[in-house]
Amino acid sequence: MREYSWFDFDQVDFVTADTHFSHARISELADRPFATVEEMDAELVRRWNDAVAPDDVVLHLGDVALGPIQESLALTAQLHGRRFLVPGNHDRVSTATQSKRAIERFQPLYEAAGWTILPEVIEGTRDGYRLLASHYPYRGDSQDVDRHTSHRPRWDDGIPLLHGHTHARDHGPDGHQFHVGADAHDYAPIPFTIIDMWIRSLPGIETRLQTAIREGRQIIDDLDSLEVPGMDVMFYVHGYAELRTVLGELLDALGSPEPD
Repeated sequence: MREYSWFDFDQVDFVTADTHFSHARISELADRPFATVEEMDAELVRRWNDAVAPDDVVLHLGDVALGPIQESLALTAQLHGRRFLVPGNHDRVSTATQSKRAIERFQPLYEAAGWTILPEVIEGTRDGYRLLASHYPYRGDSQDVDRHTSHRPRWDDGIPLLHGHTHARDHGPDGHQFHVGADAHDYAPIPFTIIDMWIRSLPGIETRLQTAIREGRQIIDDLDSLEVPGMDVMFYVHGYAELRTVLGELLDALGSPEPD
């Protein structure tokens, strides 16, 4: 069943993270090739708009802007596309680092700059394949220890995850997680077609429908082969509950409502 807020990944054309607009020290901290913050901001806008058309959909996985936040967010209004933001720890709308009062104060600034704010972990499907996205990876950090663990996706159980946060220069995939941060991708959003190719390359990857069918058949096989002396009503109730859970997943994958 769904564990996180649902998002339609099929609509997304580009994905990125960790732009850090107007962050005065990010070039020093992340070894970016810009002499000044003004040069960095101008180049980030140029590279974004060279890649993204006005009608494209972009998913940004956090840490969009720092510095004087009103000015830096206003700068991002120049960016092309319909823009969704999954907050990172440096965003003023992050539940990992901001109070409810602060989020209520700053969210209108993000929205005025054209950002639609999403939860900190989202799940959905892309061409039928289940997918998670968060600012945070399953594992890894830009520091020596993994921070904000309570706001990360749960353990890696094989579901592909898109993330930022690490500022690693490595290009993209690492097992079941894919780093989409700007520092790894020439400081520009990357086409989601790259993610599509990665997902299909993962060993044993299944669509959500294939997973639901396999798990449903396994439960039925287990029930058929189980010998329990004096099976009582509770055994059947438990078996029905498991079957209904998997049937719900199957119907969700098919786009149908669950039965009453």
